[in-house]
Amino acid sequence: MSPAPIVILGGGHAGAQLAASLREEGYDGSIAIVNGEGVAPYQRPPLSKGYIHGDIPAEALSLRAQSFFNTKRIDIVNQAAVSIDRALRNVRLTSGQALEYSHLILATGSRSRTLELPGSGLQGSHELRTLEDASRIRADLQSCRSALVIGAGFIGLEFAAAARKKNIEVNVIELADRPMARSLSPKMSDFFRDAHRDTGSQFHFGRRVNELRGWQGHVTEAVLDDGRAIAADIVLVGIGVVADDRLARDAGLVCEDGIVVDEALLTSDPRISAIGDCARHPNPFARATIRLESVQNAVDQAKCVARRLVGKPEPFHSLPWFWSDQGSLKLQIAGLVRGCDTFVSRGDPKSSAFSVFGFADGALRCVESVNRAGDHMAARRLLDAGCAISTEEAGDTAFDLKAAVRRAAVSA
Repeated sequence: MSPAPIVILGGGHAGAQLAASLREEGYDGSIAIVNGEGVAPYQRPPLSKGYIHGDIPAEALSLRAQSFFNTKRIDIVNQAAVSIDRALRNVRLTSGQALEYSHLILATGSRSRTLELPGSGLQGSHELRTLEDASRIRADLQSCRSALVIGAGFIGLEFAAAARKKNIEVNVIELADRPMARSLSPKMSDFFRDAHRDTGSQFHFGRRVNELRGWQGHVTEAVLDDGRAIAADIVLVGIGVVADDRLARDAGLVCEDGIVVDEALLTSDPRISAIGDCARHPNPFARATIRLESVQNAVDQAKCVARRLVGKPEPFHSLPWFWSDQGSLKLQIAGLVRGCDTFVSRGDPKSSAFSVFGFADGALRCVESVNRAGDHMAARRLLDAGCAISTEEAGDTAFDLKAAVRRAAVSA
């Protein structure tokens, strides 16, 4: 009798990478990806940019060709999982089938944080998380004249940039006093605020939406908490995401804003791992237990678990890095801004190509770069190696960042 397969719940970046990495590492047993969306695993980052604008067709979003999964003997199960039975080691699917597992990996990702307010069910009001969401937005944008974005995070501003490219009027409502406040330094945040204003987007900071109003079932305007009404043919709610840990909670796994895992990415059940957006893991760069929402984190955690499952265990120790394309601006972040108390600019923001180095107690912790890929790549190496540079060196464009990496390698 064949052993039970390794079962992966979730067909996003984490799940697809895990299956591929298992084969690359020489695992020869059965692998099943339970993919509740009912479509082949696809890339999510282009959804808020090229796809909704119409530059990228749906078929170009695929993470892997179907022939890859066939050749590598990776079974794609186009059903959703409804429960996990840890005692019997199986996953119950929507069809009623019980899929047994030898090891289960939860790569269930995250889901959009909902905004409950009058009128939120009107046509034209959207979240943007899945290909289905993006396809509805893409269709609505064809006849849209005015868009309202609730939340000035990455997704909201990527959408705003795509909408302005179509000459759509854009208003962004944000409760905080600056855009991307949780993710960026004040210096970089202010730069993006000004850059979006220069392209025509209007910001309303310190405000919230109280109500959406419509006509014949379709949204026409949003009413703010100060009483103003702003016209909108389309509304994008981008107020963040929450970990999709519902199956894990129902199965009795330890969860706290995500599925709690150890440094090997194992849950409280040694037969179950969790990776990607849904996993709360100990992160050496954050010096805390955190949950990260990034493609890089999903991919690196998948590779780490694949190595463990083939007998090559190692603690997860990957530097967090992120990116966001907003119109002509490519933002790249290495490290984590949380906890930084000093920020140093490198380059001229007026050139739309500069970096901000963030320090905590004199130690480099984060580097944010706009249209400076060289700075970003050097920063990743600096942070990963734990290189010490001063604030003066960081701000001096004549200082060779690569030399600092070489200096650290010699002294190691």
